[in-house]
Amino acid sequence: MSEGLEARRAAIAAVHAVMAGKSALDGALNNTPEMRVMEARDRAFARQLAATTLRRAGQTEALLARYLNRPLPDNAALGRTVLLVGAAQMLWLGTPAHAAVSSSVAIAKENKATERLAGLVNAVLRKVAKAGRTEADRIPVVLNLPAWLREGWTKTYGGKRTADIAEAVTRDPPLDLTVKTPAEAETWAEALEAKVLSTGSLRKAGIGDITALPGYAEGAWWAQDAGAALPALLLGAKKGERVLDLCAAPGGKTMQLAATGASVTALDASPKRLKRVEENLARTGLKADCIAADGRSWQAPQPFDAILIDAPCTSTGTLRRRPDVAYAKSPEDVASLASIQDDLVKAAFANLKPGGRMVICTCSLQPEEGELWLKRSLAALPGLKLDPVKPEELPGLREAVQKDGSVRVTPEMWANRNGIDGFFIARLIRRKA
Repeated sequence: MSEGLEARRAAIAAVHAVMAGKSALDGALNNTPEMRVMEARDRAFARQLAATTLRRAGQTEALLARYLNRPLPDNAALGRTVLLVGAAQMLWLGTPAHAAVSSSVAIAKENKATERLAGLVNAVLRKVAKAGRTEADRIPVVLNLPAWLREGWTKTYGGKRTADIAEAVTRDPPLDLTVKTPAEAETWAEALEAKVLSTGSLRKAGIGDITALPGYAEGAWWAQDAGAALPALLLGAKKGERVLDLCAAPGGKTMQLAATGASVTALDASPKRLKRVEENLARTGLKADCIAADGRSWQAPQPFDAILIDAPCTSTGTLRRRPDVAYAKSPEDVASLASIQDDLVKAAFANLKPGGRMVICTCSLQPEEGELWLKRSLAALPGLKLDPVKPEELPGLREAVQKDGSVRVTPEMWANRNGIDGFFIARLIRRKA
């Protein structure tokens, strides 16, 4: 059998690299020789299979464990991945058992590291096929989360909400778009067969090749999760204001700010990532002054009216789009990144005029990178005060506005609309005196 083997090989190689903590998913896939020669349909299947395997790894491994006489040894990690990907496609993607089993066995036989496990792969996957989705669904969905996230979120959000978040991040994300001219949202929604969300973003089922969609070439919109569009929306930039987008890459928020008519400076420490901002600005016909510099030490020639800080973080709110985050991050990263977040706020404060506005945000569900970050910032900078967000500013997401006026978006909030990335957002003002 050769049909579909290339896509499955690519998925296995990518999952193996991600689980070893060596790569992000897209990078791991792009590094496989198969992805360079496959057609678009097969590339899409490879990514879906790899992403689904990572999102559902806990449940899948728990079911596999029932049919293994003993755990696989450490030197059989690749064989474990073959089993995991083979089982995941049957359980969660509905791949016919004969196709999943035969392709997994064939791939196991191709590699010297796994050929001795081909018989085991065949036997175990046949048992998984017999057990089916019903047995897998009985395994708690929270097992798909790494232990440190599962335990931390349970402490922060409670058991039920953590389970709801875990369920939300198992699903394939939709394609969310931000329209350059908000007044044209309905027009582009019709052209793209999308829906206008309550917060103004467009949502289209599936992702696919966005470059082939109407409006892409003319720069009428850009891909941006609905959650990621909220911070710039809440900053409320106005025409003629001087606005700084700190940690700007890849540029979605920069373009939102520039589309208001504000004079925008996009700052990012990575020249390579900043080039992507410049490319996105060029495609959309929007303008911003792009500067490669470390936001923790950069000093503006004159203060800004408003500053947006989308700070580096663990990105744990983006697991449905980036399932590799679960393997790449650890509690140690939370602490080290929190220090960077604190330094960015202090530097931004120095570049903000009295009476000016600042929005701080992260795509993290960790309180250290959200609520506690806000608390630390207010304690360290008495010249800052919280400007509470009002529930009516976030139609359809009123429950995300917390008692103090900060915003905590979690993925399960739009479960009936196919989810949303998790974010923490707070709006601040520099006191005039």
